[in-house]
Amino acid sequence: MLCALGAYALVLPLGWMYVTSGRQRMSTATVPATAVGIVFGAGAPQGRPSPMLIGRLDLGLRLYRSGTVQVLLVTGDNSRSHYNEPLVMRDYLVGMGMPRDRIVLDYAGFNTWDSCVRAKKIFGVDHAILITQRFHLPRALTLCRAVGIEAWGVGDDSRPYAPVATTLSYLREMPAAVKAVYALVMRPDPRFLGPREPAIRRALGAPR
Repeated sequence: MLCALGAYALVLPLGWMYVTSGRQRMSTATVPATAVGIVFGAGAPQGRPSPMLIGRLDLGLRLYRSGTVQVLLVTGDNSRSHYNEPLVMRDYLVGMGMPRDRIVLDYAGFNTWDSCVRAKKIFGVDHAILITQRFHLPRALTLCRAVGIEAWGVGDDSRPYAPVATTLSYLREMPAAVKAVYALVMRPDPRFLGPREPAIRRALGAPR
């Protein structure tokens, strides 16, 4: 009985996030054009984007090239001197032909909650397309919409190139969803806040 209750408590938050985010999870063909796309970090070992991060960046680049987004906010971990996830993300996009001045870096996106709060409070994002893997999208949408961002999401399907990692990631989303509910209730400040940052406004004014 206790095991069944524990399993239910673990699954319920994620199920709720899937149900409530259903209308905001879209394809590249159906997502509404929005000035800002937010690409969440997914690891950059040895200074190179992980396969899942490449999937997210390629998806963001596709949305930029189609005119669906005008600027990409890349948010990730730069907590160590030798690890700079947002810089790796920017360099990959630039190497693929995206203009450098259309990419904005958030160096303190240590987790999804921090990335959402900082996008709203630091970068002034009110509307955005969230760009991540499909398994992460319900949680990302729930958290970003909770902080006041009118968000839609497009998810990369990582199963063809990372089937095992994708399966494990879907399983990890259950405890991650429980942690997300804690953030929704307690509304913690991100590890770093700071003053408002005009980088997105400047980027939107840059020539395409």
